[in-house]
Amino acid sequence: MDTANPTSAPVSILNVRDPAFLRDPYPTYHRLRTGGPIQWLPGLGLWIVPSYRLCTALIKDKRFGKNAVRVMERIHGANSMSEPVLACFHLSMAMQDPPNHTRLRGLVTQAFTARRVEDMRPRIRVLVECLLDRIAPRGAMDVIRDFAHALPVTVICEMLGIPDEDRHQFLNGIVAAGRILDPVPLTRSELDAANGRLAEGRDYFDHLFARRRRNPADDLISALVHAEDDAGKLTEDELFANVWLLLIAGHVTTKNLIGNGLLALHRHPIELQRLKARPDLLPPAVEELLRYDSPVQLGRRIALEDAEIEGVTVTRGQLVFLLVGAANRDPAEFAEPDRLNVARPGVRALSFGGGIHHCLGAQLSRIEVEIALATLFRRLPGLVLDGIDDPDWMPTWAIRGLRALPAHW
Repeated sequence: MDTANPTSAPVSILNVRDPAFLRDPYPTYHRLRTGGPIQWLPGLGLWIVPSYRLCTALIKDKRFGKNAVRVMERIHGANSMSEPVLACFHLSMAMQDPPNHTRLRGLVTQAFTARRVEDMRPRIRVLVECLLDRIAPRGAMDVIRDFAHALPVTVICEMLGIPDEDRHQFLNGIVAAGRILDPVPLTRSELDAANGRLAEGRDYFDHLFARRRRNPADDLISALVHAEDDAGKLTEDELFANVWLLLIAGHVTTKNLIGNGLLALHRHPIELQRLKARPDLLPPAVEELLRYDSPVQLGRRIALEDAEIEGVTVTRGQLVFLLVGAANRDPAEFAEPDRLNVARPGVRALSFGGGIHHCLGAQLSRIEVEIALATLFRRLPGLVLDGIDDPDWMPTWAIRGLRALPAHW
């Protein structure tokens, strides 16, 4: 690609390792958007799409797929599949194209039907109340560790069927997926640490799978270990990869949405008070919080064939990064996109993806966040976030969230 091509972005405009960018990527996104709906990024050797309209189209464009092995080799090198954590990641349904994606997703879809998810509201309310029963007397907490992380981990553990006595190891922290999704190769130390945590997880789940084969329960793991379809049962590697995916994806986005959302609301106290006074605004407010500071900042696709897009040719095998965070602040789609408006009508944020890869747990996450915020406002009306001018962001681009968010009341 000729870097003088008018569709090329300046090499320096997007430095995904820059702490200033990770703290606030949105000014950079606005500058990128002036370069057009799709641009070649020489520094990373891939296409970027900051346009809401084009992101929405490409999410559903069958000329673009996941092709996880090619993507991993492109970012992490030719031997990437020799790394257990990357090989496991590529076997998950989120990284597969049809027909494998169709087969894998079909086995878990039944656990996330609209009816089943809606029926979980009473249990989620109980879990939130129990969390706050323990937290409220303290007078202080880390919102991320004590609340935003604990709630969705408990919910997904219950859905999977992880016994109560085993959940402490997941409540105390799970390997973060954010760096794997970034377009910068993992370091040797990062790979070693991730491979080690993965091995521990594999050992635990292999034992749990064996127990569920002998004694099935009413949970998702039991359903998966006994599942059969026209192509037969899941392989052991597929079973673990997809349970591991559900465990991670089932809490990371929700955790970050709660944290990012509370930070945004406390930085906009008029909107916070408006929401407290109007609980009926919670459903649209959750959509606005998804849009305003998306916990998912980008989606990855690879061209499965040569494709003409907006007057440029994306050749087979080239990577395309859909800048979800930029699309969600596109002024062509959202009036005053940098303003938080908890009553904004008709928000259709791209944070949960779309097409065949639309997040299975999207509605569950919305319900968890809605109940979490409503209960937090009621139980801790005097909550004050500390250090909101310089919060502690995770050093990742693809997954945007806070490492810590201290609070007192």
